[in-house]
Amino acid sequence: MSQPQKLIAGANAPLPTDNISIRILSQSAIDCAAYRLTTEGKVRGDGDMIFYGQTRSDDGSVSFRGHDSDGFFDINLPAQPASIEKIALAFSSAQTLAQVGDVDIQVLQGSQVLMTCQLSAAGRNEKAIILAECYRRQGSWKFRFIAQGFEGGLKPLSEHFGVEISDEAPAQGQSQNQAQSQSQSINTQRPINTQKAGSAPQITTPPPIPTASQNPSINLSKITLTKNQSSINLKKRDDFGKISVNLNWNQRPDSSTQAPKKGLLGDLFKQHKAAGIDLDVGAMIHLKNGEKTLIQALGNRFGNLQSAPYVLLRADDRTGQVSGGEWLDINGQQWSQIEEVFIFAFIYEGAPNWAQTDGVVTIHVPDQPPIETRLTEGAGNLPMCAIARLVNQQGSINVERINQYFKGHQEMDKAFNWGFSWKRGSK
Repeated sequence: MSQPQKLIAGANAPLPTDNISIRILSQSAIDCAAYRLTTEGKVRGDGDMIFYGQTRSDDGSVSFRGHDSDGFFDINLPAQPASIEKIALAFSSAQTLAQVGDVDIQVLQGSQVLMTCQLSAAGRNEKAIILAECYRRQGSWKFRFIAQGFEGGLKPLSEHFGVEISDEAPAQGQSQNQAQSQSQSINTQRPINTQKAGSAPQITTPPPIPTASQNPSINLSKITLTKNQSSINLKKRDDFGKISVNLNWNQRPDSSTQAPKKGLLGDLFKQHKAAGIDLDVGAMIHLKNGEKTLIQALGNRFGNLQSAPYVLLRADDRTGQVSGGEWLDINGQQWSQIEEVFIFAFIYEGAPNWAQTDGVVTIHVPDQPPIETRLTEGAGNLPMCAIARLVNQQGSINVERINQYFKGHQEMDKAFNWGFSWKRGSK
């Protein structure tokens, strides 16, 4: 395998006429964004901005995955509309670049690193940087390393490219004490046997659940639940639309390797081993009528979006290589029927503890900033993580971070008094 080409600021190189990935590595948390631009240097609409709050372009040909200091933009170059002349890649931070440290960029085709660039942080006081761009030239695509500083943060940077940015976040926070005082206990009702295989997801296509209103602007807010800020309350609505819960994790196959801290040479892109890291997301749904249901890949219990339990597990990602990770969808039109949705995940194979997975769960509620929590506290031989729960509090949604770790399903069940009957299963 040939050595990757190293680019300095201002240099360019041809790109393959295929799918590529651009990896951005930093020493501190940064917010990455991509902008699809016309010949005027502007987006056609808000669907041309790809970032943590909108991880896919409107046509799906550009997508983002990653975790703060290690992000990927997956780009299908042949699928780009004819009106798109350039894809700009940038990042912003609450800190200056000098405080963030050096930032490395890799251009990949599959597992092969084609190009590398390093943005030196020395003496750089900007908080936003236009890193690079993919651009058309005489019918082909090329890559240019730019390293151009930009005054301000993500908002002025996005507005520079023509994106309309909302001024306010619609979500309203709630303190941990308030959440605890208002949370409702779980009553044990009808235990189930997880050995019984449930029906597969229905093939018929029901009427779509609205995912969001047509807002004229993008909201850049992001909510991270931590030990100190462990809950957020979303005001009561008649219809929350389709609520989506995403579990994503690092594609790193070597569990002994920590997230890259500096430079490229010590941590070029690595693919999964054959087994890879496999995390499984699941949910316990407690309905208002007292019924409790489990949704998880084990036992083929995928749920149903249009009828009880109003939660559906999408196809299981057994490799971790799917850019979107794993997803649960909740029918927010039926939120009045739901008492609680309890989100959990299990290390099925490939990693010794949660700190090595770099896992993150993000909850997407239409017209609300994404809500995320990170699964990095578990250590030892505790592969089960109780992540978060969404509780119906008089029609509102209270999202509460849990992040407690257990040996298995039975131990987690006992801790939260669910009352299910557990037997060993497989997928």
